Amino acid sequence: MMDYRAFLDILSQHPQLANWAALLPEQISSGLNESRYGDLPRWKEALKSLPALTPSKIQLNTSRVGATGDISELQRGALVQALKGLHPWRKGPFELFGVHIDTEWRSDWKWDRLKDAIAPLNGRTVLDIGCGSGYHCWRMRGAGAELVVGIDPTPLFITQYFALQKYLNEPAVAVLPMGIEHLPAKLNAFDTTFSMGILYHRRSPFDHLLALRDTLRSGGQLVLETLIIDGGAGEVLVPEGRYSKMGNVWFIPSTASLESWLRKAGFKNPRLIEVNQTSTDEQRSTEWMQFHSLAEFLDPTDANKTIEGYPAPKRATFIAEAP
Repeated sequence: MMDYRAFLDILSQHPQLANWAALLPEQISSGLNESRYGDLPRWKEALKSLPALTPSKIQLNTSRVGATGDISELQRGALVQALKGLHPWRKGPFELFGVHIDTEWRSDWKWDRLKDAIAPLNGRTVLDIGCGSGYHCWRMRGAGAELVVGIDPTPLFITQYFALQKYLNEPAVAVLPMGIEHLPAKLNAFDTTFSMGILYHRRSPFDHLLALRDTLRSGGQLVLETLIIDGGAGEVLVPEGRYSKMGNVWFIPSTASLESWLRKAGFKNPRLIEVNQTSTDEQRSTEWMQFHSLAEFLDPTDANKTIEGYPAPKRATFIAEAP
């Protein structure tokens, strides 16, 4: 049901990742420990109840990642019920056998903004940190990546990944139950590493940047997306209390500050590729994510401010190369 064996076989054949492959079974077991995560048995039951369906077509390089094929009304009902048992769905969208999983985030919009600016992924080994259920991992594979390793410590997202993997059947794409702190030190193995929506959650942004650098081979590319503020070099927002109702936001730099941070961490040629203010069309509540979303996190009288009075979420994407 949550079977990584095919992926581990692939990983064990990679010269720079074989040693990690030997450590992963124990790490996976720890990350999916039912005594630590009380909802995990319920999510596993939802996964187990997914109907047996045979895809006629797999779609990894379209807005709605997923699979198409024949499905009866009875099977469709079972599919919807099982997938909704894994609520909330955050990153997507997906479509399985005509069932549109309309996720909170239009993650395809983020992908469209960066895909033509990054180094082509064809044949590359890719790491996606904090990947959720793996939407961008599937898009990376669809863009030609040879191997995509996603990591996320949230067991619900791992279960969602396996619900998708049941039908997409791509052993070269895996989402592992762990954070960046669980990676072996100085792997220096990946051609491209993505860190999207993670930096501002780290108490030490420099430690995160150094850890990102150490995942990459020499000359490998970092793709970093994070919250930013308007301002010049040296300007950083350190929210007191919550930011946009998030309690774990520590540092929000200006783009000039972040570029400086990347250089200080040893990255070469850091450059800004896009800036985008998050809209309530891109992040919103849906049938598949029924909790509060961005509209409830903003000042109801001024959409350019958070409910706490800080500048509304604006995101920037940088790319840079490892030394």
